Amino acid sequence: IIMLDKTESIRRTNMRFLKKGDTKKPKPASSPTAKEHPELQVISGSQISGRPPGQQPSPQQQTSQQQTPQQNITLPNIKHKIAVASGKGGVGKSTVATNMAISLANAGAKVGLMDADAYGPSIPTMMGIQERPRTSPERKLIPLVRHNIKLMSIGFMVPEEQAMIWRGPMLLSAIRQFLSDVEWGELDYLIIDLPPGTGDVALTLTQAIPLTGAIIVTTPQDVALADVRRGVAMFERLGVPILGIIENMSYFLCPHCNEKTEIFSADGGRNTSERFGVTFLGQIPLDAEVCTAGDIGVPIVAGNPESPQSEAFGEVANELVTVLEESGEEDELTIL
Repeated sequence: IIMLDKTESIRRTNMRFLKKGDTKKPKPASSPTAKEHPELQVISGSQISGRPPGQQPSPQQQTSQQQTPQQNITLPNIKHKIAVASGKGGVGKSTVATNMAISLANAGAKVGLMDADAYGPSIPTMMGIQERPRTSPERKLIPLVRHNIKLMSIGFMVPEEQAMIWRGPMLLSAIRQFLSDVEWGELDYLIIDLPPGTGDVALTLTQAIPLTGAIIVTTPQDVALADVRRGVAMFERLGVPILGIIENMSYFLCPHCNEKTEIFSADGGRNTSERFGVTFLGQIPLDAEVCTAGDIGVPIVAGNPESPQSEAFGEVANELVTVLEESGEEDELTIL
Protein backbone atom coordinates (compact mmCIF):
# COMPACT_ATOMS: atom_id res chain seq x y z
CA ILE A 1 0.00 0.00 0.00
CA ILE A 2 1.39 3.43 -0.90
CA MET A 3 1.21 5.87 2.00
CA LEU A 4 2.69 9.31 2.69
CA ASP A 5 5.94 8.91 4.61
CA LYS A 6 6.34 10.60 7.98
CA THR A 7 8.97 12.93 6.54
CA GLU A 8 6.97 13.87 3.49
CA SER A 9 5.61 17.37 3.76
CA ILE A 10 2.00 18.23 3.27
CA ARG A 11 1.52 21.29 1.13
CA ARG A 12 -1.01 23.96 1.89
CA THR A 13 -1.89 27.17 0.06
CA ASN A 14 -1.24 30.61 1.55
CA MET A 15 -4.50 32.40 0.74
CA ARG A 16 -4.93 36.17 0.88
CA PHE A 17 -7.39 38.67 -0.52
CA LEU A 18 -6.25 40.64 -3.58
CA LYS A 19 -6.79 44.37 -3.64
CA LYS A 20 -8.34 45.90 -6.73
CA GLY A 21 -5.73 46.12 -9.44
CA ASP A 22 -3.37 43.79 -7.64
CA THR A 23 -2.18 41.24 -10.18
CA LYS A 24 0.37 39.55 -7.98
CA LYS A 25 -0.20 35.93 -7.29
CA PRO A 26 0.10 34.88 -3.65
CA LYS A 27 3.28 33.02 -2.85
CA PRO A 28 2.84 29.46 -1.73
CA ALA A 29 3.51 28.98 1.94
CA SER A 30 6.45 26.87 2.91
CA SER A 31 5.43 23.28 3.34
CA PRO A 32 5.10 22.23 6.98
CA THR A 33 7.28 19.33 7.92
CA ALA A 34 6.34 16.38 10.07
CA LYS A 35 8.81 17.58 12.69
CA GLU A 36 7.18 21.02 12.88
CA HIS A 37 3.66 19.61 12.85
CA PRO A 38 3.64 16.14 14.39
CA GLU A 39 -0.15 16.14 14.37
CA LEU A 40 0.01 16.00 10.57
CA GLN A 41 2.10 12.85 10.44
CA VAL A 42 0.53 9.86 8.76
CA ILE A 43 1.62 6.27 8.83
CA SER A 44 3.94 5.07 6.14
CA GLY A 45 3.48 2.09 3.90
CA SER A 46 6.08 0.14 5.87
CA GLN A 47 4.21 0.78 9.13
CA ILE A 48 0.91 -0.54 7.92
CA SER A 49 2.38 -3.43 5.95
CA GLY A 50 4.71 -4.53 8.72
CA ARG A 51 7.93 -4.48 6.67
CA PRO A 52 11.02 -2.59 7.86
CA PRO A 53 11.68 0.83 6.27
CA GLY A 54 13.60 0.48 3.02
CA GLN A 55 12.61 -3.14 2.47
CA GLN A 56 10.84 -3.77 -0.80
CA PRO A 57 7.34 -5.28 -0.66
CA SER A 58 7.03 -8.98 -1.35
CA PRO A 59 5.61 -10.17 -4.69
CA GLN A 60 2.37 -10.96 -2.88
CA GLN A 61 2.18 -7.43 -1.48
CA GLN A 62 2.99 -5.94 -4.88
CA THR A 63 0.16 -7.95 -6.38
CA SER A 64 -2.19 -6.69 -3.67
CA GLN A 65 -1.14 -3.09 -4.31
CA GLN A 66 -1.65 -3.39 -8.04
CA GLN A 67 -5.20 -4.74 -7.74
CA THR A 68 -7.88 -2.55 -9.21
CA PRO A 69 -11.20 -1.92 -7.48
CA GLN A 70 -12.82 -4.32 -9.93
CA GLN A 71 -10.66 -7.27 -8.78
CA ASN A 72 -12.60 -9.08 -6.09
CA ILE A 73 -11.03 -10.25 -2.84
CA THR A 74 -12.80 -13.51 -2.16
CA LEU A 75 -12.11 -14.14 1.57
CA PRO A 76 -13.28 -17.77 1.30
CA ASN A 77 -12.83 -18.46 5.04
CA ILE A 78 -15.33 -15.78 6.03
CA LYS A 79 -18.94 -16.88 5.73
CA HIS A 80 -20.73 -13.54 6.05
CA LYS A 81 -19.33 -10.12 5.20
CA ILE A 82 -21.77 -7.58 6.61
CA ALA A 83 -21.42 -3.81 6.24
CA VAL A 84 -22.89 -1.56 8.94
CA ALA A 85 -23.69 1.85 7.50
CA SER A 86 -25.49 5.07 8.34
CA GLY A 87 -26.70 7.94 6.23
CA LYS A 88 -25.19 10.49 8.63
CA GLY A 89 -22.84 10.67 11.58
CA GLY A 90 -23.86 10.72 15.22
CA VAL A 91 -26.45 7.94 15.11
CA GLY A 92 -24.39 5.43 17.12
CA LYS A 93 -23.41 3.21 14.20
CA SER A 94 -20.11 2.09 15.73
CA THR A 95 -21.77 1.43 19.09
CA VAL A 96 -24.36 -0.76 17.39
CA ALA A 97 -21.75 -2.59 15.29
CA THR A 98 -19.56 -3.28 18.32
CA ASN A 99 -22.30 -4.53 20.66
CA MET A 100 -23.97 -6.56 17.94
CA ALA A 101 -20.64 -8.23 17.17
CA ILE A 102 -20.17 -9.12 20.85
CA SER A 103 -23.72 -10.52 21.00
CA LEU A 104 -22.94 -12.81 18.06
CA ALA A 105 -19.64 -13.89 19.65
CA ASN A 106 -21.37 -14.61 22.97
CA ALA A 107 -23.64 -17.02 21.11
CA GLY A 108 -20.63 -19.00 19.93
CA ALA A 109 -20.04 -17.45 16.52
CA LYS A 110 -16.56 -16.61 15.22
CA VAL A 111 -16.66 -12.87 14.67
CA GLY A 112 -14.35 -10.22 13.25
CA LEU A 113 -14.91 -6.46 13.45
CA MET A 114 -13.22 -4.21 10.90
CA ASP A 115 -13.24 -0.45 11.51
CA ALA A 116 -13.35 1.11 8.04
CA ASP A 117 -14.13 4.61 9.36
CA ALA A 118 -10.62 5.94 8.80
CA TYR A 119 -11.31 9.58 9.64
CA GLY A 120 -13.15 8.77 12.86
CA PRO A 121 -12.10 5.31 14.07
CA SER A 122 -14.03 4.47 17.24
CA ILE A 123 -13.30 0.78 17.75
CA PRO A 124 -9.95 1.26 19.60
CA THR A 125 -11.64 3.45 22.21
CA MET A 126 -14.77 1.33 22.52
CA MET A 127 -12.74 -1.85 22.93
CA GLY A 128 -10.14 -0.27 25.23
CA ILE A 129 -7.20 -1.11 22.96
CA GLN A 130 -3.98 0.89 22.77
CA GLU A 131 -1.46 -1.60 21.39
CA ARG A 132 -0.66 -2.10 17.72
CA PRO A 133 -1.18 -5.29 15.71
CA ARG A 134 1.78 -7.59 15.12
CA THR A 135 2.74 -9.09 11.78
CA SER A 136 2.99 -12.75 10.86
CA PRO A 137 6.03 -14.38 9.19
CA GLU A 138 4.05 -14.03 5.95
CA ARG A 139 3.99 -10.25 6.49
CA LYS A 140 0.29 -10.14 7.25
CA LEU A 141 -1.31 -8.16 10.04
CA ILE A 142 -2.57 -10.23 12.96
CA PRO A 143 -5.86 -8.86 14.33
CA LEU A 144 -6.07 -7.89 17.97
CA VAL A 145 -8.63 -9.79 20.04
CA ARG A 146 -11.10 -8.50 22.65
CA HIS A 147 -14.22 -10.22 23.94
CA ASN A 148 -13.57 -13.12 21.54
CA ILE A 149 -13.70 -10.78 18.54
CA LYS A 150 -10.88 -10.26 16.04
CA LEU A 151 -10.36 -6.54 15.53
CA MET A 152 -8.66 -4.34 12.94
CA SER A 153 -8.76 -0.55 12.72
CA ILE A 154 -6.67 2.19 11.19
CA GLY A 155 -6.94 3.72 14.65
CA PHE A 156 -4.55 1.00 15.88
CA MET A 157 -1.83 2.41 13.61
CA VAL A 158 -1.75 6.05 14.69
CA PRO A 159 -1.96 7.98 17.97
CA GLU A 160 -5.47 9.04 18.96
CA GLU A 161 -4.71 12.76 18.63
CA GLN A 162 -3.05 12.45 15.23
CA ALA A 163 -4.89 13.76 12.17
CA MET A 164 -5.50 11.40 9.26
CA ILE A 165 -4.36 13.46 6.27
CA TRP A 166 -5.16 10.93 3.58
CA ARG A 167 -6.37 11.40 0.06
CA GLY A 168 -9.08 9.14 -1.29
CA PRO A 169 -6.86 6.65 -3.16
CA MET A 170 -4.66 6.19 -0.09
CA LEU A 171 -7.67 5.49 2.12
CA LEU A 172 -9.17 3.06 -0.37
CA SER A 173 -5.86 1.19 -0.64
CA ALA A 174 -5.79 0.86 3.15
CA ILE A 175 -9.32 -0.54 3.17
CA ARG A 176 -8.41 -3.12 0.55
CA GLN A 177 -5.29 -4.05 2.52
CA PHE A 178 -7.36 -4.57 5.67
CA LEU A 179 -9.32 -7.13 3.70
CA SER A 180 -6.55 -8.95 1.84
CA ASP A 181 -3.48 -8.54 4.08
CA VAL A 182 -4.99 -9.35 7.48
CA GLU A 183 -5.02 -12.87 8.92
CA TRP A 184 -8.73 -13.03 9.66
CA GLY A 185 -8.78 -16.83 9.67
CA GLU A 186 -12.11 -18.63 9.71
CA LEU A 187 -15.04 -16.39 10.64
CA ASP A 188 -18.79 -16.75 10.69
CA TYR A 189 -19.21 -12.99 10.51
CA LEU A 190 -16.99 -10.09 9.51
CA ILE A 191 -18.78 -6.94 10.65
CA ILE A 192 -17.48 -3.91 8.74
CA ASP A 193 -18.10 -0.52 10.35
CA LEU A 194 -18.33 1.93 7.43
CA PRO A 195 -17.88 5.70 7.57
CA PRO A 196 -21.15 7.65 7.62
CA GLY A 197 -22.65 8.69 4.32
CA THR A 198 -22.47 7.25 0.83
CA GLY A 199 -18.87 7.94 -0.15
CA ASP A 200 -15.94 6.15 -1.75
CA VAL A 201 -15.34 3.60 1.02
CA ALA A 202 -18.75 1.98 0.60
CA LEU A 203 -18.30 1.89 -3.17
CA THR A 204 -14.81 0.38 -2.91
CA LEU A 205 -15.97 -2.22 -0.40
CA THR A 206 -18.81 -3.42 -2.59
CA GLN A 207 -16.43 -3.71 -5.54
CA ALA A 208 -13.70 -5.43 -3.54
CA ILE A 209 -15.60 -8.23 -1.78
CA PRO A 210 -18.93 -10.00 -2.26
CA LEU A 211 -20.91 -8.59 0.67
CA THR A 212 -23.60 -10.75 2.22
CA GLY A 213 -25.52 -7.56 2.80
CA ALA A 214 -25.70 -4.23 4.60
CA ILE A 215 -27.34 -3.04 7.81
CA ILE A 216 -28.33 0.61 8.11
CA VAL A 217 -28.39 2.32 11.51
CA THR A 218 -30.57 5.36 12.08
CA THR A 219 -32.27 7.37 14.78
CA PRO A 220 -35.99 8.29 14.78
CA GLN A 221 -35.53 11.92 13.66
CA ASP A 222 -36.69 12.90 10.17
CA VAL A 223 -33.28 14.33 9.25
CA ALA A 224 -31.62 10.98 9.93
CA LEU A 225 -34.34 9.03 8.14
CA ALA A 226 -33.92 11.14 5.00
CA ASP A 227 -30.27 10.08 4.87
CA VAL A 228 -31.27 6.44 5.42
CA ARG A 229 -33.30 6.57 2.24
CA ARG A 230 -30.20 7.68 0.33
CA GLY A 231 -28.19 4.86 1.87
CA VAL A 232 -30.81 2.27 0.93
CA ALA A 233 -30.89 3.62 -2.61
CA MET A 234 -27.08 3.43 -2.87
CA PHE A 235 -26.84 -0.19 -1.74
CA GLU A 236 -29.73 -1.22 -3.97
CA ARG A 237 -28.03 0.42 -6.94
CA LEU A 238 -24.80 -1.44 -6.12
CA GLY A 239 -26.67 -4.73 -5.87
CA VAL A 240 -26.01 -5.20 -2.14
CA PRO A 241 -28.93 -6.74 -0.21
CA ILE A 242 -30.29 -4.67 2.67
CA LEU A 243 -30.41 -7.05 5.62
CA GLY A 244 -32.34 -4.59 7.72
CA ILE A 245 -32.60 -1.25 9.51
CA ILE A 246 -31.77 -0.71 13.18
CA GLU A 247 -33.25 2.26 15.04
CA ASN A 248 -30.86 3.49 17.72
CA MET A 249 -31.81 5.88 20.56
CA SER A 250 -35.44 4.90 19.98
CA TYR A 251 -36.66 5.75 23.46
CA PHE A 252 -35.46 6.54 26.97
CA LEU A 253 -35.92 3.73 29.47
CA CYS A 254 -36.30 5.01 33.03
CA PRO A 255 -33.80 3.17 35.27
CA HIS A 256 -36.20 3.36 38.23
CA CYS A 257 -39.57 2.33 36.82
CA ASN A 258 -38.64 1.03 33.32
CA GLU A 259 -41.13 3.43 31.74
CA LYS A 260 -40.45 4.15 28.06
CA THR A 261 -40.31 7.79 26.97
CA GLU A 262 -39.93 8.59 23.27
CA ILE A 263 -37.49 11.49 23.13
CA PHE A 264 -37.63 11.81 19.35
CA SER A 265 -40.25 10.82 16.77
CA ALA A 266 -41.89 7.44 17.22
CA ASP A 267 -41.37 4.44 14.91
CA GLY A 268 -39.45 6.35 12.24
CA GLY A 269 -37.11 3.45 11.56
CA ARG A 270 -39.94 0.92 11.44
CA ASN A 271 -41.95 3.09 9.04
CA THR A 272 -38.93 3.58 6.78
CA SER A 273 -38.33 -0.17 6.73
CA GLU A 274 -41.92 -0.79 5.68
CA ARG A 275 -41.67 1.86 3.00
CA PHE A 276 -38.65 0.19 1.40
CA GLY A 277 -39.80 -3.36 2.06
CA VAL A 278 -36.77 -4.28 4.19
CA THR A 279 -36.62 -5.97 7.58
CA PHE A 280 -36.80 -3.86 10.71
CA LEU A 281 -34.17 -5.48 12.95
CA GLY A 282 -35.19 -3.69 16.12
CA GLN A 283 -34.86 -0.73 18.46
CA ILE A 284 -32.04 0.20 20.83
CA PRO A 285 -32.94 2.45 23.81
CA LEU A 286 -31.18 5.71 24.61
CA ASP A 287 -29.19 5.21 27.78
CA ALA A 288 -26.20 6.91 29.40
CA GLU A 289 -24.73 3.55 30.44
CA VAL A 290 -24.27 2.56 26.78
CA CYS A 291 -22.23 5.73 26.15
CA THR A 292 -20.21 5.37 29.35
CA ALA A 293 -19.41 1.74 28.61
CA GLY A 294 -18.01 2.66 25.22
CA ASP A 295 -15.94 5.51 26.67
CA ILE A 296 -14.24 3.26 29.23
CA GLY A 297 -13.50 0.55 26.67
CA VAL A 298 -15.95 -2.11 27.89
CA PRO A 299 -19.05 -2.23 25.63
CA ILE A 300 -22.25 -2.73 27.58
CA VAL A 301 -22.94 -6.21 26.18
CA ALA A 302 -19.57 -7.30 27.60
CA GLY A 303 -19.69 -5.30 30.84
CA ASN A 304 -23.36 -5.67 31.79
CA PRO A 305 -24.86 -8.48 29.71
CA GLU A 306 -28.03 -8.69 31.83
CA SER A 307 -29.05 -5.06 31.28
CA PRO A 308 -32.11 -4.15 29.17
CA GLN A 309 -29.79 -2.41 26.72
CA SER A 310 -27.71 -5.56 26.25
CA GLU A 311 -30.89 -7.55 25.75
CA ALA A 312 -31.92 -5.10 23.03
CA PHE A 313 -28.62 -5.61 21.20
CA GLY A 314 -29.07 -9.37 21.57
CA GLU A 315 -32.56 -9.19 20.06
CA VAL A 316 -31.20 -7.23 17.10
CA ALA A 317 -28.47 -9.84 16.57
CA ASN A 318 -31.06 -12.62 16.81
CA GLU A 319 -33.20 -10.90 14.19
CA LEU A 320 -30.18 -10.62 11.90
CA VAL A 321 -29.53 -14.36 12.23
CA THR A 322 -33.19 -15.01 11.44
CA VAL A 323 -32.95 -12.92 8.27
CA LEU A 324 -29.88 -14.89 7.17
CA GLU A 325 -31.59 -18.20 7.98
CA GLU A 326 -34.65 -17.29 5.93
CA SER A 327 -32.43 -16.36 3.00
CA GLY A 328 -30.63 -19.70 3.28
CA GLU A 329 -27.40 -17.98 4.30
CA GLU A 330 -27.18 -19.11 7.93
CA ASP A 331 -27.34 -22.14 10.16
CA GLU A 332 -29.34 -21.83 13.37
CA LEU A 333 -27.70 -19.64 16.02
CA THR A 334 -29.42 -18.45 19.19
CA ILE A 335 -28.29 -15.30 20.97
CA LEU A 336 -28.37 -15.88 24.72
